Amino acid sequence: MRPLRATDRAQGTLARAIAVTSAALRQLKDRMRSYRFIACLSIILLAIAPLPRVSGAEAVPVDPVNKRDGIALKGYDPVAYFTSGRPTEGSAQYSMEWKGGIYRFSSPENLAAFRENPEKYAPQYGGYCAYAMSLDRIADIDPTKWAIIDGRLYLNNGFIAQSLWSFDKPGNIRKADDNWSRYPKLAEGVQVKHE
Repeated sequence: MRPLRATDRAQGTLARAIAVTSAALRQLKDRMRSYRFIACLSIILLAIAPLPRVSGAEAVPVDPVNKRDGIALKGYDPVAYFTSGRPTEGSAQYSMEWKGGIYRFSSPENLAAFRENPEKYAPQYGGYCAYAMSLDRIADIDPTKWAIIDGRLYLNNGFIAQSLWSFDKPGNIRKADDNWSRYPKLAEGVQVKHE
């Protein structure tokens, strides 16, 4: 057996130092993941906190269709989500009123399909955020955050809401269906002033 030289000892010391440093970096990485999780959760809770609650006697009735200046779905074509598989802006040229909101379509064919069966194509929960509704709350939507589940269109408020909703789509849909059925709605024709 050959005697240990200084370079061998240095290499052994270096290997141990690398192993200790690697372990420390793994722990730091794990800690950072949990900090990011806590930060994201905090942001979500802060974002959801100011939303009005549905339940309770003080619940304020909402418009049965989420609209701004009379336009539902922020002007996007509800049929296009089903036919082209992507959000598509509609045109004022192809539009119709349904349940107090004006829906716009990208083609006369999509307008005809909606006119024939609006319940099939209209977004769930009046076009409000599906994740917020599952939490017994109401929120606006981002038309680019959507999913079609069992032939129904669901929209969400943004990336975070879409991601959280996606963790348990069936459970969130059940909760949102129940909450929406109890949600107080304004009579058709009553206008809500947006600030």
